[in-house]
Amino acid sequence: MSEPVFNRVLITGANGLLGQHLVQLMGRMPEYDVLATGRDRMPRFSGGSCGYTQLDITDPAAIERIFADFAPDVVVNCAAMTQVDQCESERETCWQVNATAVETLARNCLTTGAKLVQISTDFVFDGTDGPYREDARPNPVSYYGRSKLAGENHARGAGTEAWAIIRTVLVFGAAENLNRGNFVTWVNDNLEQGKQIRVVTDQWRTPTYVVDLASAVERLIRFRKRGTFHVSGRDFLSINEFAHLIANTLELDESLILPADGTTFSQPAQRPPKTGFIVLKAETELGYHPHHTADAIKDMMRRTKALRTQA
Repeated sequence: MSEPVFNRVLITGANGLLGQHLVQLMGRMPEYDVLATGRDRMPRFSGGSCGYTQLDITDPAAIERIFADFAPDVVVNCAAMTQVDQCESERETCWQVNATAVETLARNCLTTGAKLVQISTDFVFDGTDGPYREDARPNPVSYYGRSKLAGENHARGAGTEAWAIIRTVLVFGAAENLNRGNFVTWVNDNLEQGKQIRVVTDQWRTPTYVVDLASAVERLIRFRKRGTFHVSGRDFLSINEFAHLIANTLELDESLILPADGTTFSQPAQRPPKTGFIVLKAETELGYHPHHTADAIKDMMRRTKALRTQA
């Protein structure tokens, strides 16, 4: 029997940072027929050779309708509730979006023969032994992390050969009309305005450029890979070091960055101290080659300026 060709691609959460980049990347590739979906009635992005329809992934009937109407070969689930503290206080909504909705997507994939690509997070780990390989044992310390781990487990219900999980870390990049910024925009905007910021020295990550992440997702689909992949940058930095790298790269005043430790902040959700990923599997099986972080920051700001010019 010949291998399936994954050319009808349903993207959920298409108005978010990763979703927009996937739409732009895959929408211009002739082998893909892309349907973008999001909670908004209209897309937040311009361009992109794709269809768009409103979709609430927590509505099982709406999910069934879109599977019946579009008949996707592959579903990339970028939709998620990612505000870690909000997940701690709004647990029911968090679980519906990050866990139960994935179960619904997986069930429909199993029924129709579609493949499910689930986007997950470093927060499934407790941060005691990072950076992590794919076979490390998850042990989330926040409700957000627990909900995303449950989503991973549900994704496996799409069928033995029909699921893939891409975990990623501290994603940054430029996109249109986002609901919220990311760490690079936060650091840049505050330092440009001459404002001091406090940034933790005791949390370590491998920051991920969204352009690299989108490329890895497309490659996973094109090469028909399954299983779990860790996708991030290679640079293992404290978040404070990341802030200094941003300032240095963009020629902003580093003296405005004040060191702090995690206990300084009163946050409902616990953060894992040391995550980050070893990306050898993605490099080997997907041909993944992430930008150096400084180069990614420069490219992001070029794209940000271009988007502002368009607006």
